[in-house]
Amino acid sequence: MRLTYSAQSPESIGFLLLPRFAMVAFFSAIEPLRIANRLTGESLFEWDLVSRDGRPVTASNGMAIDADHGLEDAPLTPSLAVCASFAPDDAIDETLIRWLRERAAQGCVLGGMDTGCVVLAAAGLLDDQTVTLHWESLPEFRARFPQVDAVESLYEVTAEGFSCAGGSSAIDMSLDLIRRRHGDDLAERVCAQLLHDQGRRPASRQRDPLMPEDPLLVRAIALMEANLDTPLGIGELAAELDLSWRRLERLFVRQLGTSPQRIYMARRLDHAHRLLRETRHSVMEIALACGFGSASSFTRAFRRQHGLTPSELRRRPSAAAAAGPLSHREPSSLELSSLEPSSLELSNRA
Repeated sequence: MRLTYSAQSPESIGFLLLPRFAMVAFFSAIEPLRIANRLTGESLFEWDLVSRDGRPVTASNGMAIDADHGLEDAPLTPSLAVCASFAPDDAIDETLIRWLRERAAQGCVLGGMDTGCVVLAAAGLLDDQTVTLHWESLPEFRARFPQVDAVESLYEVTAEGFSCAGGSSAIDMSLDLIRRRHGDDLAERVCAQLLHDQGRRPASRQRDPLMPEDPLLVRAIALMEANLDTPLGIGELAAELDLSWRRLERLFVRQLGTSPQRIYMARRLDHAHRLLRETRHSVMEIALACGFGSASSFTRAFRRQHGLTPSELRRRPSAAAAAGPLSHREPSSLELSSLEPSSLELSNRA
C-alpha cells in the first residue's frame, strides 16, 4: 500500500497477523483487492499472510486464519501491514522488533491497521510520521509516543508508510490504493460491488460521538479528549474557546442535553474501562491516566458509570476475551445523568 509503486502486476502486499487481530479490518482490506482482480480478470494484487511461527492466528472474534509464512520464511514484499487490535503489547518482543526493523531497512514500506501502529511505534519506526489508529486507542498512544503525530482520521498514506483506524476504514484505504494504481473507474466499480459510500476520504473523522454541528462544541470535545489524564477545569476549557464558562454550559445543555462536566467525566471513565480490559496497568496507574487523584475517587465514579468497580471488571472471566469495552459506544443520557456533580472533580473556575 505504498504511495508509489512502479513494479509490474501483481502487486504483493504482506499482512502480519498478530494474536487477537481485528478480523473485520483484515477482511475489509483484502476484499476490495480481490474484487478488483475479479472485475478486471487480472491478478492486479496478491497477498501473503504472515504469523510469528507460520501457524494459524486467532482473531479477536475467536476465528483462526491460516498463515502462508512465518517470520523466518516470509517473502520480502513491497509493503507490509501489521494487523492488530486488542492488547498489541502482548505480541511485542525483541524478535518481532528486530524483524520489523530489518524489513524497513530492506525497503519494505510498513503500515498499521487498527492498533498495529502501537507495534511499529514500539520498534521506533514511526518517529515524526503522521499515523492513525482506532480512536479509542489514540489518547494512550499519544501519551506513550509523543514523537509520533497521531490523528483521528480514517487512514493515512505517506511516502514513509500507511495506517488505518480499523473496521471499515480498511475498505477506504484499499479503495485509495486501487484508485492510485488503476484509476477512478475501477475504484468506483469496486465501491459499487461493496455497496460502500464513495465519499469518505482520508481526513474524514472516524466517528461522530455526540458531536453537534456547532464548531465550538466540536472543539470543546476535542480538547476534552486531548486532556483525559490532566482534565481541564470548565473555566479553562471555556477560556481556550474564548467563551465564558456559563455560555459553554448553556451550549452543552442546549445541544447535548447535559453539562460539559458530565460529558468529560463519561469520556474519562470510558477510557478507563478500555485500559482496564486491554492493558496490565494497575488500577492506580489507570486512575492517574484518567485524571483521578486517588483510587477511591476513581472507584466510586467508575461504579456509578459502569455498575461495578474496576477490580470487579478485571475479575470477570470474559474481560480478557471480550470483543470490545463499553467505550465502543457513547454513554446514554441516563448514564450521563447518573454521574453526580460531586464526583466530577472538575471546577468551574474562570
